[in-house]
Amino acid sequence: MYIDSHCHILDERLNAEEEIARMPEDGLAALVEHGFDLNSSRRASALAQAHERVYCAVGCHPEEADSFDAAQEEEYLALCALSKTVAVGEIGLDYCYEIASRARQKQVFIAQLELAHRAGKPVDLHIRDAYGDAFDILRECRELLGNGVLLHCYGGSAEMVERFLQFDAYFAFGGVITFKNAKKDEVVRRVPLDRLLLETDCPYMTPVPFRGKVNRPAYVKYVAQKAGEILGMSAEEAGRLTAENAMRYYRITDIAAR
Repeated sequence: MYIDSHCHILDERLNAEEEIARMPEDGLAALVEHGFDLNSSRRASALAQAHERVYCAVGCHPEEADSFDAAQEEEYLALCALSKTVAVGEIGLDYCYEIASRARQKQVFIAQLELAHRAGKPVDLHIRDAYGDAFDILRECRELLGNGVLLHCYGGSAEMVERFLQFDAYFAFGGVITFKNAKKDEVVRRVPLDRLLLETDCPYMTPVPFRGKVNRPAYVKYVAQKAGEILGMSAEEAGRLTAENAMRYYRITDIAAR
């Protein structure tokens, strides 16, 4: 069985109800729908509340940082109080397009670390072209990280893995590790086995052999196949290992990864 630790099945390119209905035949024990702003977080929460084995993370993506304010913070806290909300995310820094200024992104990132601490939730981080600044913020805010840290779609170096492990971080990998020129094998190997998660980030980042098409939670098994190949285990073993890690990180206790 597999857990897709990060997906966006409410995207218009997918039919969320169909994806959920197909979870048993796709071998999915659970999935975690992620918000990226307040509206998508509300929708993710409603989806999780309506379905078994569907969980959610709520938060403001760095590209949406200009929309974050005190009123939104209170609503995010209310969403965090619901039983199926397992994390605050995806939050962090994204310097690729700088839709929001770096200063504003940092401000909102820190505010949401504080929010997660107040809510007693782990944080799922979106970091793009900003690993140095992200590390510095986490080091400065270390007292806020006691509920857990996950680097979603980890794109940093093997050396940075060692640095983020100072915060007992988890690392999630998606379809990128299946790409021919990804050169991620050493990075995956550097992550301790009990800190490794798998994801799709669907509808984005579709793995080989479906690259170029819309991604689906079911395709996490192809990420598991590649992770298993890198680590010298079967796809099923990689799936079970990473599902157990996801349940521990997200404190999911009402399912069993078989």
